[in-house]
This record gives sequence, structure tokens and C-alpha cells, in this order.
Amino acid sequence: MNDIRCSWANPANPRYIAYHDHEWGVPCHDETTLFEMLNLEGAQAGLSWETILNKRDSYRLAFDGWDAEKIARYDDAKVAALLADPGIVRNRLKVAAAINNARAYLRLREQGLTLNDYLWDFVDGAPIVNDWQAGGRPARTELSDRISKDLSRRGFKFVGSTIVYAYMQGIGMVDDHDPACLCRRRR
Repeated sequence: MNDIRCSWANPANPRYIAYHDHEWGVPCHDETTLFEMLNLEGAQAGLSWETILNKRDSYRLAFDGWDAEKIARYDDAKVAALLADPGIVRNRLKVAAAINNARAYLRLREQGLTLNDYLWDFVDGAPIVNDWQAGGRPARTELSDRISKDLSRRGFKFVGSTIVYAYMQGIGMVDDHDPACLCRRRR
């Protein structure tokens, strides 16, 4: 059996391997997970994804299971508690972005859109399957540029094109597994 994974998957970290094998590049349509991943990708800016993945359970606890309605109502005391929480990245701008993103997400829903419908409409409901050579994935694409601009226009924060492309990979809007990767079998 093929046990080769994408070159970026750290074989020493079981969380990383589980994420690679069962989430990355797999189409996600769950609203809570889509919202979670958008915020985690933003939290990752300037850090490694492995750092964020290792803190994922702490993020879920700190951010009330990524319940956007609760997050949108966070007050100064909750922000202070988040900034004191060693289980998450204690960056004031990133914490503020998550709260802001909850409010932007709720506005999107008020317009009759789910995050799932909004995002997947950009790819006509089907993932883009790329055939980049190992390590040859781009950091951004024209599509991630377009989604980034639209998310920004809608009030979301920490949604630059590079973050959005990583998000698209993480939620399976694009499948960028290496040609020899065992996860290519899903195609």
C-alpha cells in the first residue's frame, strides 16, 4: 500500500497526519467547520499551520465551539480572557478579527447566504483538482484573489489571498495533494 504523503505533512505529528489524511483537500460543507477554518487560517498568518493545528482544541474551547452568535457578542472581559489564554495565539488583532468575522458571517446569513453556499458558488459546487508537482503549489491564485477581495468587501478580516488559498485547500475547494500522495486515491 502507498504510504507516501504530501511533502508538507509532518510524519512525527499524529494530528498533522490525521488532518492531512482526513481533512485537507476533502470537500467540507459544514457551516461551523467552515467558519472555524476561516478563523484558524487567519490565526495562522505568520505562524506555521502545525502550531495552529496543535492549538485547535483550545481554540474550540476558547471560542465557544465556534458559535458565531456567541462570538459576535464577546465583550471586553471575554477579549481579556482570550488574550490571557495560553492555548491560543494571543494576538489582539487576530482575536479581534475572529469577533469581527463572526459579525460579518451573521450579516452574510442575514442576506440569506450560508458560508457553504457563498464559498462553493465560486467553484460551481465542485472542488478544483490540481496537479501541481510536489512543492509546486502556488501561495495564491486568481480565484483566491477574487474571494479575498469579496470577503474583505463583506467585512471579513485576515482574509488576504494567501490565507484564502490555504483556506480553500483546507476545506477542499481545491485538492492540491502531491501526485504520489496516498490521498490522491479519493479522486
